[in-house]
Amino acid sequence: MKISSIILKILMPLFLGGAILYWMYRGEDWQQIRHVMTDKMDWTWMLLSFPFGILAQMFRGWRWRQSLEPIGEHPRTSVSIHSIFLSYAASLLIPRVGEFTRCGVLKRYDNISFPKAIGTVVTERAIDSLLVMGITAIVLLLEMSTFGMFFRKTGTNLHTILHGFSWAGYLVVAICGIAILILLHFLLRKLSIYNKVKATFSNIWQGVMSLRNVRNIPLFVFFTLGIWVSYFLHYYLTFYCFDFTADLGIGCALVTFIVGSIAVIVPTPNGAGPWHFAVKTMLILYGVADEHALYFVLIVHTVQTMLVVVLGIYAWLALSFTKVNTNL
Repeated sequence: MKISSIILKILMPLFLGGAILYWMYRGEDWQQIRHVMTDKMDWTWMLLSFPFGILAQMFRGWRWRQSLEPIGEHPRTSVSIHSIFLSYAASLLIPRVGEFTRCGVLKRYDNISFPKAIGTVVTERAIDSLLVMGITAIVLLLEMSTFGMFFRKTGTNLHTILHGFSWAGYLVVAICGIAILILLHFLLRKLSIYNKVKATFSNIWQGVMSLRNVRNIPLFVFFTLGIWVSYFLHYYLTFYCFDFTADLGIGCALVTFIVGSIAVIVPTPNGAGPWHFAVKTMLILYGVADEHALYFVLIVHTVQTMLVVVLGIYAWLALSFTKVNTNL
């Protein structure tokens, strides 16, 4: 059972992401991709996007600390932020393990109740999901004219889209769907482990309900909005790195950002594969050439993933020099 669990949790996500990437980039001229990165790309905008990627994770750390306060848990701010940095990096190895990693960090360094921390994580994810759904609805309404214009100009309808979808495209969608079901299975099994112990379940519930007693609701809302605004700016600024995306506008950026955010639900390292496929497809909808769309998603995702790795290494080093708080 342990061996099969390791295969499903580690090897399957890697295989899934790798298979999608291979299918998308098979036959590509890698020298041309290198040429785009070294000669045609404006790295200034990429560097300007980095602070927002860092700030998004810091906002998450500040918000998490605020969520824990109503249930009597008071981790240090630095430990909370470092735990977030480390959790994102850990999820590159095993998708979704970061949620447990950050709770484990707080348990080790500030003696924060692991079940209670898990409960607040569940609360955070529910809030973020509702926010993403709301943004998605607004973006769809705002960009409805763009989609309508595209369909009118090209004479495209649902039948022709489905007819023109290759067998490989259907396969990718099917695989992503299966992967989501497997992820849900593991999440439910994890929760069932906690549910076996009444006291532990009670602690989780306290964490979930902690939001009711957050002292500064406006600050909590500010942190929540700050997370997603920072994520968006981290992504949007990369449009200006390339001449073929610089003029697409904020509407296109919002649509591709939302589609990419939904795609990362599929359990692959940092959404590798599903994110590429989803964002590339939407960029083509906005008139970006297939080849250019492939360059964009590969370069942006790779560079931003490297930022996650760097922050994870920094957090690991910082925590190595952090003393365990025995006063809590």
